[in-house]
Amino acid sequence: MSDLNLLKELSELNGISSREGEVRRYIKNKFFEMGISENEILQDGLGSVVGKLEGDKNGPSIMLAGHMDEIGMIVTKITDEGYLKFQTIGGWWSQVMLAQEFTVTTSTGKKYRAVTGSKPPHLLSPEERNKTVEIDEMYLDIGVKDKAEAESLGIQVGDMVTPAISFSPLANPKYLLGKAWDDRIGVAIFLEVMKRLKKEGHPNIVYGAGTVQEEVGLRGAKTSGFMLNPDICFALDVTIAKDTPKTDNSLKLGEGPAILLYDSSLVGHIGLREKVIEIAKEEGIPYQVDYLKRGGTDAGAVSLVHAGVPAMSFCIPARYIHSHTSIIHQDDYENAVKLLVAVIKKLDRKTVDKIIYD
Repeated sequence: MSDLNLLKELSELNGISSREGEVRRYIKNKFFEMGISENEILQDGLGSVVGKLEGDKNGPSIMLAGHMDEIGMIVTKITDEGYLKFQTIGGWWSQVMLAQEFTVTTSTGKKYRAVTGSKPPHLLSPEERNKTVEIDEMYLDIGVKDKAEAESLGIQVGDMVTPAISFSPLANPKYLLGKAWDDRIGVAIFLEVMKRLKKEGHPNIVYGAGTVQEEVGLRGAKTSGFMLNPDICFALDVTIAKDTPKTDNSLKLGEGPAILLYDSSLVGHIGLREKVIEIAKEEGIPYQVDYLKRGGTDAGAVSLVHAGVPAMSFCIPARYIHSHTSIIHQDDYENAVKLLVAVIKKLDRKTVDKIIYD
């Protein structure tokens, strides 16, 4: 069974694009716990952190990329009345933002609870009631009387704002509710895969990469990809579950990780996809195949570094991403780990060369 404490801790960490330090420190500590030494931990100039797990020093290099950042906001103004205006970081839909709780983190690490507000519905004109509230019209209420009191708490322009919600198993405890599954579940996957490979052995060099700034343009994947120049890359992320009302039930929670054929950043490498599916069938591990019309993963950026890298998006189905309240399934996480461990143990130099050059 998977370590739910790992999932809980990662989900509840705070780290928007460019403010991933809390997550980065957590990952480094997990690398140390695995026995990965300081000189086997790399960092690019933007802040992506990479742990190296060497099996065969002459084997192919495999990059497992999971982005550390989550969507959130930054404070752009403190009004005279003490309310906070903000700029969104990453893709938000206005209808999931109102009357939600957030955490404001100051530059010194102090945390304050806030709630999003807007003009009360009782005061809206009939015309206003028929429109959705624009994000620019919203504000954060931290419960102070004026600007001076907010500033006395250490709150200032540029502070990080993140969704506030606790990890929780639901009625069926394998359904896991939390924030930031996009993409702390990807981080959890590469940490657990490396932990198991450390014990079981493998014929290659594995890089577990916690990348930065995926939600604003796959930026850390590009810089860390250039730094590592891997032979193969798996982007570990979430994709849209299609098992809710008014969807087509083509991708369901609990029925296995999803191999993406296509997303807006990448047409997945066919040879790599076929090898992963072949191994999944051999091992009896469930999987699903899907595509995304909109949205991309770190695989798109890594695929284009240097002379090109065979890459694919390897995803966990999730409901309600880019909100406070995403839901994933524990079995999908566990099967993703099992499948990647099985795949990496079979990606020796001969197999990887065949994937790349055939």
